[in-house]
Amino acid sequence: MKKLILVVLTLSPIILFGQNNLQTELSQLIDHWHKAAAEANEDAYFKLIADDGIFIGTDSSENWTKSEFQAWAKPFFDRGKAWSLKANSRNIYVHSSKQMAWFDELLYTKSGCWIGTGVLVKEKKHWKIAHYTLSVTIPNEKMKEVSKLLLKE
Repeated sequence: MKKLILVVLTLSPIILFGQNNLQTELSQLIDHWHKAAAEANEDAYFKLIADDGIFIGTDSSENWTKSEFQAWAKPFFDRGKAWSLKANSRNIYVHSSKQMAWFDELLYTKSGCWIGTGVLVKEKKHWKIAHYTLSVTIPNEKMKEVSKLLLKE
């Protein structure tokens, strides 16, 4: 029993260190993705989305496949200025298989705090964004007022 406890105590930091390295790698990938949009680097941005990836924007009509999203976004990238999202904080959760991860992030934009959530999948040796949802936050005390505006539409 003492040997088992010793093995567990010895391997735990190694396992956690490996997990933290992967979380750091994935966080850097997401940062790179956001940076590619801010720099209007269309190739770098869409290269990080899985071929069967989905992007859900802030409007209820914005539920796109990768190709639909790329077609919609093309004019923004062509003019040299897409959008700028920078994470203030991010949580990344890695599946035990190390082939899938999901994350949530608080994003600061010119129009306030937004939330991004996503799923990452490992395709061969590369991680890709398989699903991303962008949400605008509404403070609870403003919800009634915002709801009234939305219901007028």
